[in-house]
Amino acid sequence: MPAAETNAGYWQAHPKMRLKQTGGITMAAMLPLRACFLVLVLLLTTISVAYAADQTITVRLGAKTALALERPFETVLIGDPNIVDVHTLSDRRVILEPLSPGATNLIFVDERSIAITNVRVLILGPGDI
Repeated sequence: MPAAETNAGYWQAHPKMRLKQTGGITMAAMLPLRACFLVLVLLLTTISVAYAADQTITVRLGAKTALALERPFETVLIGDPNIVDVHTLSDRRVILEPLSPGATNLIFVDERSIAITNVRVLILGPGDI
């Protein structure tokens, strides 16, 4: 008797021993994937909350502002480069040059590509309070 017929006969005789299968992946294989996904979501949520906005800086249009960081950075990510320009003075100091009214974020990243701070920048126009 071929093995396929033997297996089919076993599963017909023991219907409770079958694993439910969805889309080619058994439910037993889905459990560790769900657990890993849940842990990843919780970890990313915690990181996002911690770095949501470490500080907010308000700058008037036309007035450059210096910003000093506690830790050295390697890269600055500018959310909207049409709002503010960043000029690097050293690995811990930058000058913010407002370009147009609005709000954006600056994310400072270290040499290991880890975000060390997230600064929200609000640029006020001439008539704003």
